[in-house]
Amino acid sequence: MSIDSAPEELTLTTGAAANGGSCVARHDGRVVFVRYALPSEKVRVRVTGGAGARGSYWNADVVEVLEPSADRIESLCPIAGVHAAGCCDLAFADPAAARRLKGAVVANQLARLGGYRWRDEDDAAAAPVGELGATGWRTRVRLDTSADGRAGFHRYHSAELVRRLDCAQLPAGMLAGIADTRWPAGSEIHVAVDDEGVRHVVVSGSRAARKTTVAEGGYEAVQRVDERSWRVPVTAFWQAHRDAPQLYSSLVAEWAGLQPGMTAWDLYGGAGVFAAALAREVGETGRVLTVDTSRGASRAARTALADLSWVEVLTDSVRRALTGQRSRADVAVLDPPRAGAGRDVIDLLAAAEVPRIVHIGCEAASFARDIGLYRGHGYAVEKLEAFDSFPLTHHVECIAVLTR
Repeated sequence: MSIDSAPEELTLTTGAAANGGSCVARHDGRVVFVRYALPSEKVRVRVTGGAGARGSYWNADVVEVLEPSADRIESLCPIAGVHAAGCCDLAFADPAAARRLKGAVVANQLARLGGYRWRDEDDAAAAPVGELGATGWRTRVRLDTSADGRAGFHRYHSAELVRRLDCAQLPAGMLAGIADTRWPAGSEIHVAVDDEGVRHVVVSGSRAARKTTVAEGGYEAVQRVDERSWRVPVTAFWQAHRDAPQLYSSLVAEWAGLQPGMTAWDLYGGAGVFAAALAREVGETGRVLTVDTSRGASRAARTALADLSWVEVLTDSVRRALTGQRSRADVAVLDPPRAGAGRDVIDLLAAAEVPRIVHIGCEAASFARDIGLYRGHGYAVEKLEAFDSFPLTHHVECIAVLTR
């Protein structure tokens, strides 16, 4: 993307927050997406990219805050910011203000992409998750390594690594000793602190050498939700926020509205946390199908749910699984990846006449587009909430119940 016609620096007044962690500003009719700014600030920025001379937007980073928002604070993350790590792109925002900002973004995306009015942007806010606060909430992290074997976090949209590892998302001691160790060049370092307080460090080899070794602890981490335990590979998906699995599981069980003997589908089910909650609601006379493409996640689900004979664990794509289903579900729960479920999957759910859907999304635009697709099939939004599951960052988790 050429920015040859862009000035190197500009002085701008920012407007509303945009999806993705920037604020919207304008210069001579052109939109400028400004990172590291809050709404209604006067800032000096450096243009970093965009659509070029004939395009409609530029990207820019804040160089100096000339008139700060009342919501701006000293950064809570010592390694984040312009020219630093890309880990905590809202570390300079008061945490309560950040939750309001995220809620406003979700409301805007739902209106624009989903055709649904959730709340006024001025009244929307993401709810906090647990009681840990804005720092020290993360249980898993992945680091990359440089050519000389040093571990680090990436700078924003860069292959360059920041070798300081004291990100504020991490609890104290989680990465102790990692920076002092020389790792295989080009490898990924996966670190997890599980629900028994044990740290696990697993090294995944480069693409050329796909070898995985355990440097500390074990390959699997023990995770607990309610009274049930899972052994989940450190390299597999598990909710990053320590309190998120219990919160989401309880909420899914409540919002699903199941009764004994009913059938539930747990789609993109991972290790089967939601399947366990759904199985408890439908009981032995009911049926739960949980589907995921990951063999590791499916193995964890089969082991953790082995005592629940009415739960079927299927390793397959959601689209193929839905195409092959001949029975009808009373409820479907979906927790798709960041890209969302998409048209094909939602078309299949509608064709299967699933009357109640609990849909979870970790990216506001994808979530909003999926809500719009459901509404196009006659589904109505019964409940919808946003959660600040990734404090210090612009990321947000959304959960909705749709019925028809």
